[in-house]
Amino acid sequence: MPVPALIRACASLFLLAVLAACSKPEPAAQADEPKDVRVIVAAPTEIVIDRQLPGRLEAYRQAEVRARVAGIITERLYREGQEVRKGAALFGIDPAPLQAALDMAAADVREAEANAMAAADKIKRYRKLIGADAISQLDYAEALAADRQTQAQVAAAKARRKQARLQLGYATVRAPIHGRARRALVTEGALVGQDNATPLTTVEQIDPIYVNFSQPASDVALMQNAIRQGDLHGIAKKNMPVQLILGDGSVYAHTGKLIFSDLAIDPATDAIAMRAVVPNPERILLPGGYVRVKLEQAVDKTAILIPRDALLRTGNAATVMVVNADNIAEAVTVKADTLHGDRWLVSEGLRGGEKVIVANAASIKPGQPVHPREQTGAGGIAATDPALQSAANCAAGTQTGG
Repeated sequence: MPVPALIRACASLFLLAVLAACSKPEPAAQADEPKDVRVIVAAPTEIVIDRQLPGRLEAYRQAEVRARVAGIITERLYREGQEVRKGAALFGIDPAPLQAALDMAAADVREAEANAMAAADKIKRYRKLIGADAISQLDYAEALAADRQTQAQVAAAKARRKQARLQLGYATVRAPIHGRARRALVTEGALVGQDNATPLTTVEQIDPIYVNFSQPASDVALMQNAIRQGDLHGIAKKNMPVQLILGDGSVYAHTGKLIFSDLAIDPATDAIAMRAVVPNPERILLPGGYVRVKLEQAVDKTAILIPRDALLRTGNAATVMVVNADNIAEAVTVKADTLHGDRWLVSEGLRGGEKVIVANAASIKPGQPVHPREQTGAGGIAATDPALQSAANCAAGTQTGG
């Protein structure tokens, strides 16, 4: 072999040897590692089952103030919207005609009493004469009847005087109940009570105050059936608390109680009428106002709650992703139709003890290997999480080894 060719062959072999020595074998492809997922362990807990229903406020007591005698309004004796006590004067009606009627009735009483006195004296004299046969039996009977008639006239005259005195008292129109007097419906100078009892104003007692609402009969039937089957524990109606949610979404400070639940279903609405009474010392609630009524009706001692993000909804079903004993993700169909605070109440599908994936559940596929990290507290990760501990150990080893 020529020397140049030999040199080129040796150089090629040397180059191949150098390349072989410098190159490193590539590591074998590693299988995908399990994905870290945050989970909670589903556990039965005791919750109160409540319903929110629309309601209307109504005065605890309401009295229409009307003119009971005919006359001219001379003055209004209250401020519109003022709190008044029972018996407080609200309006004044001209008392002059009523006083004159009382004076006439009093005069009639005196006249009747005079006639009765004369009749009584006549009877007294006739009793002596009838014993001596000085008068006939007919005359004595007529005198006796006249005496009784005059006594009746005295009683009638006294009744008319009493009525006239009452009429004069009605000239001052008074509040029939404690409460808040609303706007006046008449002004000074108005003729009232001429043909009927003219409305003057309304007095309403609003502390406490009623709230009227209705619950669908189907909801009541389902609740009662669940209580009979033992799934729920009923709350006695006398202890059933009621909370109000105001129009701005705030919760009213005072708690009321249910006092009435109708025994029949309204055929027009297929609902059962209910009524609660609520304290209203600050007069915040006004009659006619709209509120939402939160009614606590039963206790569920085995309820399972999951975070909102853990529930996956499709057009046909609701599912949650759980981690089985082999750390494999599985899809479980559940029934969760009610929100309890910020969590879904699961009524079917979970029994307790399942590891439910609570974050990015939609990105996990059934059958996918996962590494569960139990979530604790307000969404944190447990301090004893193996992955975190491993990462911490690795970081510590790198710092000490480097």
